[in-house]
Amino acid sequence: MPKLGVNIDHIATVRQARRTVEPDPVWAAALAELGGADGITVHLREDRRHIQDRDVRLLKETVQVKLNLEMSIADEIVDFALEIRPEQCTLVPETREELTTEGGLDLISNRDRVRSCVDRLLDAGIEVSLFIDPDKHQIEAADALNVHGVELHTGCYAEAKDIETISLELERLLVAGDETLARDLLLHMGHGLTYRNVEPISEIPGVSELNIGHSIISRSMFIGIEQAVREMKALVSHAPGLSLE
Repeated sequence: MPKLGVNIDHIATVRQARRTVEPDPVWAAALAELGGADGITVHLREDRRHIQDRDVRLLKETVQVKLNLEMSIADEIVDFALEIRPEQCTLVPETREELTTEGGLDLISNRDRVRSCVDRLLDAGIEVSLFIDPDKHQIEAADALNVHGVELHTGCYAEAKDIETISLELERLLVAGDETLARDLLLHMGHGLTYRNVEPISEIPGVSELNIGHSIISRSMFIGIEQAVREMKALVSHAPGLSLE
């Protein structure tokens, strides 16, 4: 049964739209924990478009579950991560123009830079995961870096519109999941997962963590963060009798 990591970036997105003090993502993290979140995920981007340094510092002090810091391999961000020392760092690709992370980190073309970043984090005793596409060559490259695990990018599955494409993308994730587990890497998945498409992903053998943000925060605007997390937690945990009507 996978654990649920709740990404609270979009709480900070609303706050930063007015450059004010609310809504506070630190409060959101506390409510997510009450709803059953097994982890809190934040992405400290280089342009600080949503989550701020202050947020990560306070979350490190207050979060009682696992704190997962999504981050680029930029030296500035790595230095900050080494100062804060979250339980887990997930390395992701990042460009200034994108609305959200688009695709996985290319470990092959960025091998040396990624290795330098990974080695610094591992030496500090931080668990490292790599956000990559469900591709055998990327998984092989991740294994060579001695990281703890990978987070397979589920965006293509989430964005698929027809049954055939959904099935093909789900099979791709299944195969990549088997390859990941065969290399004794922790298997995480995330990106674009919603209340309507998460259950097949949560049933993939060996998946230990799902990171979900936008869909939970969107639903919470109508029902509250705590209840929104409870509902997603029930779906991830295969609890019977849940209705979103």
